Amino acid sequence: MDSDLPLFPTQASTMAPEVDALFFFISAVVVAFAALVFALVIVFAVRYRRRTPSASGALVQPNYWLEAAWIGVPLVLCLVIFAWGARLYFRQARPPSDVLDVYVLGRQWMWKLQHAEGPSEINELHVPLGRPIRLTMTSQDVIHSFFVPAFRLKMDVVPGRYVNAWFQATRTGEYHLFCAEYCGTKHSGMIGRVIVLQPADYERWLAGGTSGPGLAAAGERLFQSLGCATCHAEGQSRGPTLANLFGRTITLRDRSTVVADEAYVRESILDPNVKLVAGFEPVMPAYRAQVNEEDLIKLVAYLKTLTAGPETRSVK
Repeated sequence: MDSDLPLFPTQASTMAPEVDALFFFISAVVVAFAALVFALVIVFAVRYRRRTPSASGALVQPNYWLEAAWIGVPLVLCLVIFAWGARLYFRQARPPSDVLDVYVLGRQWMWKLQHAEGPSEINELHVPLGRPIRLTMTSQDVIHSFFVPAFRLKMDVVPGRYVNAWFQATRTGEYHLFCAEYCGTKHSGMIGRVIVLQPADYERWLAGGTSGPGLAAAGERLFQSLGCATCHAEGQSRGPTLANLFGRTITLRDRSTVVADEAYVRESILDPNVKLVAGFEPVMPAYRAQVNEEDLIKLVAYLKTLTAGPETRSVK
């Protein structure tokens, strides 16, 4: 394959070969059936053409085995494609446990990427080779789409909610980052790059990056400045404790349940009365006018670090 005009982007992630394998299989099936149909059209057109104006076709007896094969073979192929695609989908939807968290904010017309360790980047993302990276993404304005062709990674980034994706780079180098959803007049300029480094080089970059507090530390300061600890600290009774919140199943006042994830925390900050925790009154004010998307990311990162103390009150 000519490196100056590649037919496909470089395979630079663990998922890329699997995505390509499924794509090639589907392409082969489509080409095979298209060739079969065209060949049969030509053969039938020549063999069964009308040779005289008065000629009429002979009665054709149905071949039930042929009919069964024509139905069964495509059915089996479709089931294979479905099972293969479902397996790939679930692998892409379930990141490993030892991930590095990166928070992504899309806005017209740039990507802001915030490492949980502290450094933030604009239109660039530095990651270590061989380490799974989990992206928690949202948009400040319109729909964007985070697209890294070399990783076979594409995820729409929607305002008002969080979406997650992950990848694990297998080759060092620089790879294109695009917005793949039309988002305004400068959509074509919303580009960036993902830079994959050896682990030692990544640690050096991390140590020499933009100085500043970590994301969780910034979230803690914001948590205190907004007065959240007044009701949510251990030993308080006005609001549920937030320790060990993420991943827990929470019972609401209407007896329904919800899993505490980034989307739940975001909604609870902006519209706290939508999903009230059982046993608590609707006394929390809405913070929609006081925090922006970057503040929400900081608060989410901080709440993920909270662990339960001896006086923690359960939110179940």
